[in-house]
Formats: sequence, structure tokens, C-alpha cells
Amino acid sequence: MKSKNRAKMFMIPKNKKGGVKMQVLVLYHSKGGNTKRLAEAVARGIEKVEGMKALLKKTDEVTRDDFLNSEGVIAGSPVYFGVMAAELKKVFDDFVGIRKQMEGKVGAAFATSGHHTGGKETTMMSIIQCMLIYGMIIVGDPMSATGHYGIACVGSPDKETEEDAEKLGQRVAEVAKRLRG
Repeated sequence: MKSKNRAKMFMIPKNKKGGVKMQVLVLYHSKGGNTKRLAEAVARGIEKVEGMKALLKKTDEVTRDDFLNSEGVIAGSPVYFGVMAAELKKVFDDFVGIRKQMEGKVGAAFATSGHHTGGKETTMMSIIQCMLIYGMIIVGDPMSATGHYGIACVGSPDKETEEDAEKLGQRVAEVAKRLRG
């Protein structure tokens, strides 16, 4: 690949005022669509912050460059035996070689389950554990949402859960912007 073309691949989009737009990766695994819907709400929250953009990726689409070019990662999974899905864990395992480059970036988690006692908090903690090993700065959802580990729901997210997910996305984007500032 020519160096000129390679440079274009890694260009960060400019915002309307001409400044560089920072991105936050929203990474998720979803089989039935509930986690995808929650991820989309998180992404809407990121987009509310001036100068920030959301990069929404499924686990089978994400690349190392998506991680490296993001100021934050918000990862979500359905509950599988009280922890994240193997597909999401595989991403963290496969990208462990770049963990030093992820140090100081913002991380957050979200989860969905099929039952109200379905292990959503332990699933979010399994995601957060990986992010801590990556050296990331972890934030929970804001007090204006639930003020806990992240956003979670049973089944499909309702309107209130989607609003809370937007608040989580917005909070991560704001913290990432402040840290880079």
C-alpha cells in the first residue's frame, strides 16, 4: 500500500467547525437483537456530544484499528452463564497485544438478559475486568440514569432504558473529550 493511501485510511473525520472528531467505539454481541438495540441507544448518546462520533461495531466486524482510533470503548453483551458472551471475550483476547496502547482510554459496559435475576451485573463486571486489564479508565452510568456499573435490561430495552443508555454514551464521550482536552 502506498504511504499516501495508508495515511488517508487513518485520518480522523473533521467536525463541522473544522476540528478533529474523536470517536468512541460501541462494541457488542447480539443474537436476538436486544443488545443491538441497547448499543444503538448508547451510540445516540455519544453523538449528542459536540466533536464526538460513535463507531457501532458487532464483535465479528471490529478491528484493532477500531480500538486504537477510539478514545473510549463501550462494550455490551447478553448474559451467558453470568458473564459476557464468548464472542465478546474473544475480541478482548485477540487484541491483548494492543492493551498498552489502550491505557488511559475510557471504558464502560452494558448487558441484556432474559430474566430479571439473569446476571447482568456480573456480566458487566466481566467486561469491566477486561477493560481494567487493558489499563482503561472505567466509568459507570451517570447518577441521572441509575448510577451503577452500566446499563442493563431484561429483554428488549424500553424507552426509559434507552434514555439511560443514551446517558451512558454521552457520559463516556464527555469524559473521553475532557481527558483528551
